Formats: sequence, C-alpha cells, structure tokens
Amino acid sequence: MTESKVALITGAARGIGLAAARKFLDEGWRVAMLDRDADTLKQAVEDLGQRNGAMPVFADVSDPQQVRRAVEETEAAFGRLDALVNNAGVATFKPVLETSFEEWSEIMATNLNGPFLCTNAAAPVMLKTGGGAVVNIASISGLRASLLRVAYGTSKAAVLHLTKQQAAELGNLGIRVNAVAPGPVDTAMAKKVHTPDIRADYHDAIPLNRYGLEEELAEAIFFLCSDRASYINGQYLAVDGGFDATGIGLPSFRAV
Repeated sequence: MTESKVALITGAARGIGLAAARKFLDEGWRVAMLDRDADTLKQAVEDLGQRNGAMPVFADVSDPQQVRRAVEETEAAFGRLDALVNNAGVATFKPVLETSFEEWSEIMATNLNGPFLCTNAAAPVMLKTGGGAVVNIASISGLRASLLRVAYGTSKAAVLHLTKQQAAELGNLGIRVNAVAPGPVDTAMAKKVHTPDIRADYHDAIPLNRYGLEEELAEAIFFLCSDRASYINGQYLAVDGGFDATGIGLPSFRAV
C-alpha cells in the first residue's frame, strides 16, 4: 500500500486553515495542524473526531526556532512532507496614520516572515521524497487596496510576490509554489467584525452576490497541492466570487 501523503497547515485551529485540514483528511492525507493557540487547536483536533491522521503542532510561525521544531515534529511523526499551506495570519484594521510600527511589525512577522520561514524549513523535507507543493494564503487585499489595511494589505501583496520568487527557484527542484487570494469569506472573524452595512457593500461589489465559504477555499487549496495541478507554478488564484474582476456599477446593473 502506498504511504499516504502529508500536509502541514499553519493557522489550522480555525477558519480556512481548519477547513483545509478537514479537506486533506477527507482525501486520505495525514495532516500536521499548526497553530499558536494551543487550546483552540486541541479542541479543533478533537472536533475532527473520526478523521484519522491529524496531529496538532503548537508553534508561532514568526519564530524561526519554533518553525524548525514544528517541521521536525512533522517529519518525525509522519516520515515525509508533501504539501505546506501557509495560512497563519493576523490583522489590525486601523487608519494608516494610527497604525503603530509595532502593529505593522507584528503583522509582517506573521503574514510575511511566516511563509518565508515555513517554506525554507519545509522544502528540504519535501525534497527527500522528490518534491511537493506550497500554497501561500494571500488575500484580495494584496491585489486591490482598501481602507484600514495598510499593514495587512501590504503584507499580503508581499506574499504574492514571495510566491513568484519561491516558485521561480523551488520549481527547479520539484516544489511548486502558488497562492490563493481569498475574497470576503464567511469566517468567524468576518461574522464578528463585518457590520450589516459592510456586508451589503460587499454583496454590491461581488458578481456572485455572496460571501465565500471556508470549504470553497479549502477546495482551491487542495487542488493546488494535488497532482491535478502538476503544471501550475507561480500563480495566484483569487477565490472571491469575481470581486477583483469588477469595477463600479453592479448594483445599478442588477436594478435594470
């Protein structure tokens, strides 16, 4: 019997990361679920219940030593690594002139340094079995500017370019690197911070006229990690209902 593949997913305690972990497990992969929120991660692994092959890994992706230890734990437990999903991220929503350097630095440390550190630690393990795939979770905020996201949006724009840099070099070694840029998604955070008027504004700007689901993001992430995406490298996939593709005028058009 062929040994099942292994994915390491960061920020896996909730939201898109947890949905991705569930998808990989359902497809027969083994999954190292990494998060710095130990209590929430333990609960998430327990909630997965009957799904075999899930392992919690407690680490902060902004800390090089913790990242190295997390990858070592994954290899020790599963013997290989085939996919890395760099999903862990943080955000602060403030006007640019009210954003402190400390807040800026914290966001960059997790959202940008994290994918750099995790990929550099994971790639040598992937190469032991011939290669693999990396998916960086960016954001539609990295493709188009919006208010109150100077640090978050800039970090995600940098992640998109990091993806191309990694793809250019690691592709030569047999590791594909791509990015998924989620649009508005019905995560717990969005439900908490998006007021009714904000949700209405998003609906007005999205051709599909709805928020995405965490499970829809998980499908895209899994596809890019799978053999079905074997010739896709250095690309961005916006999973956003058409949000990035449109300009003004949707509400008026719908009213006709």
